[in-house]
Amino acid sequence: MEKPGNNETIPPLFQPIQVRGTSFRNRVFLSPMCQYASDEGAPTPWHSAHHSRFALGGLGGAMVESTGVTRDGRITPVCMGLWNETQEKGLSAIADIYHAQGVPVGIQLSHSGRKGSSTPPAEGGKPLSSAGPEQAWETVAPSAIPLRDGWPTPKALTEAEIEDLIQAFVDAAKRAIRAGFDYVEIHGAHGYLIHSFMSPLANQRTDRWGGDLEGRMRFPLEIVKAVRKVIPENMPLFYRASVVDGLDGGLAADDTVLLAQRLKAAGVDVIDCSSGGITGASGKSFSEPYPGYLVDYSAQVKREAEILTMAVGVIVSAEKANDVIASGEADFVAIARHHLYDPSFAYHAAEELGHPDPESLLPDSYGMVLRAR
Repeated sequence: MEKPGNNETIPPLFQPIQVRGTSFRNRVFLSPMCQYASDEGAPTPWHSAHHSRFALGGLGGAMVESTGVTRDGRITPVCMGLWNETQEKGLSAIADIYHAQGVPVGIQLSHSGRKGSSTPPAEGGKPLSSAGPEQAWETVAPSAIPLRDGWPTPKALTEAEIEDLIQAFVDAAKRAIRAGFDYVEIHGAHGYLIHSFMSPLANQRTDRWGGDLEGRMRFPLEIVKAVRKVIPENMPLFYRASVVDGLDGGLAADDTVLLAQRLKAAGVDVIDCSSGGITGASGKSFSEPYPGYLVDYSAQVKREAEILTMAVGVIVSAEKANDVIASGEADFVAIARHHLYDPSFAYHAAEELGHPDPESLLPDSYGMVLRAR
């Protein structure tokens, strides 16, 4: 594991950082990735194998996949959940995998909203059929507006149902604490329920949960305030945002800056800056992805809201990841698909960037052998 050294010789990507009571030994994060392999919301042996690959590779931090706070809050029937003790116990074992290697690990709490009750991407990512082997369930949203043509119309939530869902996030956060997670991320991006409350393209309510930006921010802010009250004071709280919708009439970056300012006041420590997804796939509705194509959003939120940020978006090279941190555009970089390609990205990046002891990022039994390679 990484040992203290001369910070002046350590590349910015590998400088440690403290957020509340959690120390991250470097800025490389495993981004949450849905595995579509859960059993009634609980982890399976696949998840243990999946996360073990990354825990050994030198990460600064990890985030477990989007996890439904209710059964109907899952995206698909095989998505992760955290509404019962079986799931809590299984996720505790996943947290233990990372802790054994000294890696702080968090969990992303979510509700799928109108994007739920769908098949996994490998099966087309389309609405479930009530006639199929997996029964469809009724989806919910701020307004009765379908995701897009061919999708069912969701039920518009009542005020009482909104309050119940806020409590569901609180209950899941309590389970995450008992399961041993070091931090929690609230998923407010990619067209799922919280994001759909924020976006004027999905929220056309006229009560206090809709209307102007102040009303549309109410749901995410009330969730954050409620969760912050029940998690320990020294536990970091992350929030993933789609900074822009990328569609006419949708969320703009200035809207998210204001949200980030309010989230910071409510107790959020880090904004995880993504984009898109309000009518389909995240990040692809307005731009052809290129390395670091979303970093500017992280830089704007960090600069104007004066809050720590995490950058995402095809960050696939050591040089790019290091430049993002060195330039002050973000405080962390989160990497998803490239970690599937290279689970030891952090170690390889440390070598490439001239870290004085890249093997120190690895478990001792690996490091001592690789130093003599």
